[in-house]
Amino acid sequence: MPFTYQYPHPAVCVDIIVICKVNEDHKILLIERKNPPFEKCWAFPGGFIDMDETLEQSALRELNEETGLKLTSLNQFATYGDPGRDPRERTVSVVFYSILKYELVASAGDDASNAKWFSVKEIPALAFDHKKILDDFLRKIVV
Repeated sequence: MPFTYQYPHPAVCVDIIVICKVNEDHKILLIERKNPPFEKCWAFPGGFIDMDETLEQSALRELNEETGLKLTSLNQFATYGDPGRDPRERTVSVVFYSILKYELVASAGDDASNAKWFSVKEIPALAFDHKKILDDFLRKIVV
């Protein structure tokens, strides 16, 4: 029988940054959310972990489900867990990334209505705290 805690605790999720360099520009893969919260807003592919998978397995699964990309590994970037980052419940997100040599063909699936590459110079408004995460990532990893 699973143990049940008497106090609330956060849900764990993953977000995935996939970026590539095209000419002198960096492009990032985003999905358009199909469901609330932030329906029709752009975001990183991602979602909640399943109970029987590692964090990286969860990230690879979510990336495949939402974009059709089948990568074999990802790098862990950082963890974000500020209160209020998700209006549904308290969440902690482990952010993974992959830097590709070229742009792969992506197709929306699962709870994404669209998947599209954007220049990091022309990013649309992002859901959740993904703008902060992207700014941190570009400052620490790419630039």
